[in-house]
Amino acid sequence: MKNTFVFLAFVAFVTISLSFNLQEDPWKVPEKYINMKNPVKADAASIKAGKEIYNEHCYSCHLYGKGDGPKAASLNYSPTDLTTASFQKQTDGELFYKIYYGHNDMPGFKNRIPDNDDAIENEFGVTRGPGDLINYIRTLNKSEKQTRTTGL
Repeated sequence: MKNTFVFLAFVAFVTISLSFNLQEDPWKVPEKYINMKNPVKADAASIKAGKEIYNEHCYSCHLYGKGDGPKAASLNYSPTDLTTASFQKQTDGELFYKIYYGHNDMPGFKNRIPDNDDAIENEFGVTRGPGDLINYIRTLNKSEKQTRTTGL
C-alpha cells in the first residue's frame, strides 16, 4: 500500500511539473536586439502611420492593445496585453524582434509590414514602417480605450 501511495505521489508530481513547464513558454529575445534603438522619431506623423499599420495587422488579436481581439479566442495562446507596464518596459529592439520574427501563435511580420523590405537582422533598416508601428504601440498604455477611427 505504501509503495502504491509513493508511486501515485511521484506520478502526480511529474504530471504537475510537466504541466507547469508546458505552460511556460518564454519569448526570449537574443541579446543583440535588446539595445537596438528605434531610428524613427515618435512624432504625430509617425504615430499616425504606425496606427494604420497596427489597425491592418495587429488589431484583430490585440484589440485596443488588450489582446482580446476577434481572432484571440481561436488561438492556442492568449495574445499579449500591449498596454501593461511589463510589456511597455521592453526596449524598442525587443519589440522589433518580436514583431519581426513572431512566436507561437504570433506570426512574424518580417514580410508583411509595409516598408520593412530593408529591415535586416539586428537593424531597423532605413524605412519607417517598423519604427512607426513601435511608436504607435508605445501610445497604447496612455489611454484605456482607443478606437480605430479617432485620433490619439
